[in-house]
Amino acid sequence: MKYYFYHILSWPQLLYVAEDYGGKIVGYVLAKMEEETTECHGHITSLAVVRTHRKLGLATKLMTAAQNAMGEVFGAEYVSLHVRRSNRAAFNLYTQTLGYKIHDIEAKYYADGEDAYDMRKQLKGRQHQMLPRRVQEEEHLLVRSDAEDYESSLPFCWLIVVILKWYDPSNPDLMVRA
Repeated sequence: MKYYFYHILSWPQLLYVAEDYGGKIVGYVLAKMEEETTECHGHITSLAVVRTHRKLGLATKLMTAAQNAMGEVFGAEYVSLHVRRSNRAAFNLYTQTLGYKIHDIEAKYYADGEDAYDMRKQLKGRQHQMLPRRVQEEEHLLVRSDAEDYESSLPFCWLIVVILKWYDPSNPDLMVRA
């Protein structure tokens, strides 16, 4: 859980959720900015859409929103992600729909020993904006450039509910790591 809270508090503008008309959360993307490299780039940590809402374009919309925020808010040069070699559906989404390319293969990346594709997508131009302490509304979320005052930057209790609803490591339909 700490891992997810760290993401939410550090990069609140890189968390997006999809809700159905009844307000039920049916998908999310959780991303971060890589801090330990010389290149400014983002990383998709986790993407999930419940089975009943797949093939509706939700994953594409969630990914596009996160990618756009990485470029516009942080000036990211590219976005990276990892995907299991056996996950053909996700691989096709990333390569065919979203334009990611294989950068490398990481042997035994996952706990069960499966390899991962290390994938990247170049972002068009660097559009870095500094928005210190300025709040901007975008698709029902408050977006900030810093997470220092997170309680006013995002509906914090709502985010905890989102994570708790989704956190079920025994249910592969809910937690699909990118």
